[in-house]
Amino acid sequence: MTDESKFEVGRNVATSEGAVVFENEFFQLLEYKPLTAKVYERPFLLVPPCINKFYILDLQPDNSLIRYLVSEGHRTFVVSWRNPDDSMAQATWDDYIQEAVITAIETVQEISGAKQINTLGFCVGGTMLVNALGVLQARGESPVASATLLTALVDFTDTGILDVFIDETFVRFREMQMGSGGMMKGQDLASTFSFLRPNDLVWNYVVGNYLKGETPPAFDLLYWNSDSTNLPGPWYAWYLRHFYLENRLREPGGVTVCGEQLDLSQVDMPMYIYGSREDHIVPIQGAYASTQIFPGDKRFVMGASGHIAGVINPPAKKKRSYWVHSRDSFPASFDDWQKTAVEHPGSWWTDWSEWLAGHGGRQIAAPKTYGKGTKYKAIEPAPGRYVKQKA
Repeated sequence: MTDESKFEVGRNVATSEGAVVFENEFFQLLEYKPLTAKVYERPFLLVPPCINKFYILDLQPDNSLIRYLVSEGHRTFVVSWRNPDDSMAQATWDDYIQEAVITAIETVQEISGAKQINTLGFCVGGTMLVNALGVLQARGESPVASATLLTALVDFTDTGILDVFIDETFVRFREMQMGSGGMMKGQDLASTFSFLRPNDLVWNYVVGNYLKGETPPAFDLLYWNSDSTNLPGPWYAWYLRHFYLENRLREPGGVTVCGEQLDLSQVDMPMYIYGSREDHIVPIQGAYASTQIFPGDKRFVMGASGHIAGVINPPAKKKRSYWVHSRDSFPASFDDWQKTAVEHPGSWWTDWSEWLAGHGGRQIAAPKTYGKGTKYKAIEPAPGRYVKQKA
């Protein structure tokens, strides 16, 4: 798809300056160097999807969402997932929620000393973040001040073209194959997603590379797209059944995670919910459905373009548009919301930045060092080892 020899993680992609300040068998926690003299007192934790590498959010300095966050005065932490090998073949959904997402939230709290933090979950990272918030709510804990969901499914009623792949027979086969242990290989996942857009991501390269003998161009986005990640079989099989097939997450008490029955209608905090208009993985109707679940203050924004291009739309490019409702009202139907939504030219990032600043707390002096004391010292420079592991 692209000339992979032209890219190296940490050299010319994923180059924002930072350090690994914590790690376990599931993830490394990255802290990024502040670019402002003062930062908001509430730090920011970003949970990317574990089915991809996090550096889609840090491809280049001019389109890096991570760098944008830091430049806007947020003390920024990012989960960098380990690329699972056979030693993680038994890892479950519960393991990822407790040992990764909740652990990351608690670690950011401990490092920063903040009573509450702000969070973001992207794609399945958003689904995982919501699970963690549900577990924490059930335990009577409230360490999170706000949550941003980017192209994330919580209600799986509308899953778009993926719906044709997932039925009882398929899920049962995956459960028999790897539900008790095993690995969903990254190459298989990558092929599935490529064939969701076969003209763009398959046949285009068959014609150009094979039939015409053309050398693939150097394209950072396609390099990231081909840098696949494995998934533990038990995690994958559980996720398919409980969410994609049975759609249990939206139901109060419908699913038990980390020993707690989840009721997302009790997860009450400000939320910024984003969906992309032409998204083929998380349809805009599916992203909008989250507005009907959470009771707190919400802002829903629709961006132009698709699953990745809609999200990675820095303001300096002055491209595309986004839509919001002037009164932040949320009728049951997305179509009804869209009828009265107002279009704004440019990037949704500026709208989000203004919203996020309102939940950041007061400004304090930016930290001079990474981590905190001897317990959370810099282990190695960002982007760390885990993101460089190949499937």
